[in-house]
Amino acid sequence: MLSEKIRIIAPSPTLAIDEKVKIMRAEGVDVIGFGAGQPDFDTPDHIKAAAIKAIEDGFTKYTPASGTKELKEAVCRKLKRDNGLDYTPANIVVSNGAKQSLVNTFTAICNPGDEVIVPAPYWVSYPEMIKLADGVPVIMPTTEENNFKFTVEDLKKTVTDRTRALILNSPSNPTGMLYTVEELKAIGELAVEKDFYIVSDEIYEKLIYDGVSHVSIASVSEEVKDRTIIINGLSKSHAMTGWRIGYTASNNALAKAMGNLQSHQTSNPNSIAQKAAEAALDGEQECVEIMRKTFEERRNYMVERINSIEGLSCKKPTGAFYVMMNISKCFGTELYGYQIQNSDDFCEALLEVAKVAVVSGIGFCADGFVRLSYATSMKNIEEGLNRIEKFLKKEC
Repeated sequence: MLSEKIRIIAPSPTLAIDEKVKIMRAEGVDVIGFGAGQPDFDTPDHIKAAAIKAIEDGFTKYTPASGTKELKEAVCRKLKRDNGLDYTPANIVVSNGAKQSLVNTFTAICNPGDEVIVPAPYWVSYPEMIKLADGVPVIMPTTEENNFKFTVEDLKKTVTDRTRALILNSPSNPTGMLYTVEELKAIGELAVEKDFYIVSDEIYEKLIYDGVSHVSIASVSEEVKDRTIIINGLSKSHAMTGWRIGYTASNNALAKAMGNLQSHQTSNPNSIAQKAAEAALDGEQECVEIMRKTFEERRNYMVERINSIEGLSCKKPTGAFYVMMNISKCFGTELYGYQIQNSDDFCEALLEVAKVAVVSGIGFCADGFVRLSYATSMKNIEEGLNRIEKFLKKEC
C-alpha cells in the first residue's frame, strides 16, 4: 500500500519522453529527439582531469554532508564574481544536483498547507516537489503575449496569508524568458512587504543570448537577499548533468537547516564530483562561452524556421535552450487518423508518424504548446523541423 503523498506525485513527462526515445532507438527506429534537457556537449577536459586526479589522490571518502569547504569557497567566489553577491561558506549547501537543492529548500520552508506560487508554464518538477514537502502549489498563469512572464499585479492577486514562497526561474525552463532588473526589483519589494521567500532557480544563468546579462534577484537589496534562496549548479553551464552537483545560497538559518536535512537524507554529494566542480567554477570559462554561442546559433535557426511553417509559431527565448512552439492552430483537426484535441494528441501523432519527439505543454501547464530543446546538433534540428513541416502538410 503506497502512502498518500506518493500516490499524488505525477511522473516526469520530460524523462518519460526521453526514455521512450531511447527505447525506440534501441529497436532501430530513426527518431529525432527534441526532449533532452541537457547539453549535447561533453564535460570539458580540465574538469574531467580534476576528477581523475581526485581518484588518483584517494579523495573517495565521505566529505562534510553539505559539501567541502573548498567547494563552498569556490561557490562564494563565483557568486561574487558573476552576481556581485557576498556569501560565506556557511551560507552554501552543496547537494546531489539542483533537484535535491530544491527539495531541501521546500522541505526546510514549508509547513503543511503553506502555499508556494508557481508561475506557469513551469518546470514539471516544481509542483511535485512542493507537494512532497507538504506544501500547496498555487499556479499563477502567464500569457505568450507577455512573453510568459507574470507582472507584479498578477503576483499581488495571487499572494494570500498562506503564501510562503514564490518560485522565480529566470531564464526559464520551458519558456527561456528572462526578467529585467526593473521587474526583479518590483518582485523583491513585494516579497519584503508580504514577507515571503523567493526561490530563485538560476540554473540557466550562463545560457543567455542577444548580449543580455543575467541579474540575480538577490542582488537588488539586502532585504530581498535575506528572503532569497538561490538554486544553481553545474549541469547546464558546464555540461555536467551526470555529475550531480547543485547548490543553494541562503541566509545562515536556512543553510543550517538544509544541511541538517541533507545529512540524514543522502549525506554528502559525490566527493569526486565536488573536486570536478571546483575546477569548473575556478577554471577557464571559455568552454561555457563556446556552448553559449552554439546554442544561440541553433536558437536563431529554430525560431526562424518554426515561424516560417504554416500553422506554427513561437516567441524567441532570451535564455536556456528551449523553444515553446505554439500548436493551437492544429487543435480540432485530424492528422493521419489522429484527432488533435490537445498537446498530448499532437505529440503522440508526431512521434508515431514523423518519428519526432517533443514534450507536450500539458506537463508544463501550457496546453496549446510543445517544448523543443535545441540542445542537439544542427543536423538533428534541421531534419527534425523538416519532418514536422512534412507532418503538417500531410506529406509523411
